[in-house]
Amino acid sequence: MDKFIGLIGLGYWGKNILRNLYELNVLRSACDFDKRVIEERRKDFPDVNYTQKIEDILQDQEITAVVIATPAVTHYDLAKRALLSGKDVFVEKPMTVSLKEGEDLVKLAEERGKILMVGHILKYHPAVVKMEEMVKRGDLGDIMYIYSHRLNVGKVRTDENAWWSLAPHDISLILELTGGMPVKVYSQGFGFITKGIEDGVLAALEFESGIKAHIFVSWWHPFKEQKLVVIGTKGMIVFDDTTKEKLFLYPHKVEYNNGFPMPKKEEMQIIPVENEEPLKLELLHFIECVKERKRPKTDGYEGLRVLKILEQVMG
Repeated sequence: MDKFIGLIGLGYWGKNILRNLYELNVLRSACDFDKRVIEERRKDFPDVNYTQKIEDILQDQEITAVVIATPAVTHYDLAKRALLSGKDVFVEKPMTVSLKEGEDLVKLAEERGKILMVGHILKYHPAVVKMEEMVKRGDLGDIMYIYSHRLNVGKVRTDENAWWSLAPHDISLILELTGGMPVKVYSQGFGFITKGIEDGVLAALEFESGIKAHIFVSWWHPFKEQKLVVIGTKGMIVFDDTTKEKLFLYPHKVEYNNGFPMPKKEEMQIIPVENEEPLKLELLHFIECVKERKRPKTDGYEGLRVLKILEQVMG
């Protein structure tokens, strides 16, 4: 496979993208502003072409696509420069830190005929793909309620709050499962570590279909929890990203006896899914879209829908 991708950002998440692009044999050059980070990555991948200059990526005519894995506040500027340089762009979530900036990028990508893809990685997780298939097939009946928890003693940021840092994945999934945008949004945030930065946020969403949802995110929590639960009239399904088996079906339902609701519990079932790395699947999709000029599953317009809710809850 031709080496046609330039990677910008080799830090906390960028190092995982570096590994995957290297293994896929598509990485031409990798950039980070911090020389110490480059030297650390060079230990594992010594034959990669590293640079501290963005221009080395943007001016290289052999690089036709750029992957951006830098802090969110830099996404807009870097993605815009890449698009103006004639590159297709994959940018990690959130696409930008404002809806207006996101709209500008989508418009620019359309005008230039370039691919713009957003890193909503869970949309490529085999367990999530299976869950979406089951929901849309009607295995759970009518969906009533969805909730997601993304909690941990995690990386505390000072450039964005826990909502902007952690919630995009879950927003993306809930919008996919409900098939629409919420008509009402409520939220409560709390911040203790850094003044003015929320360490945790609880948001509730209501949809025109009657479906309700909540999202709870926090990087200051006693244990790790990454779950998305979908509750329907015929059963419930749980995606748990912290366990070996990722997907669980609880075919509980309610039966009525003389007009009185009676819960009927059933045995939990483990739903088998393929054991493939979501990040690699996501990057393979980007490569396919670039080569075949296809619209990504998580394109700029999905990025805008997620940004709209991010701002509605906590702009």
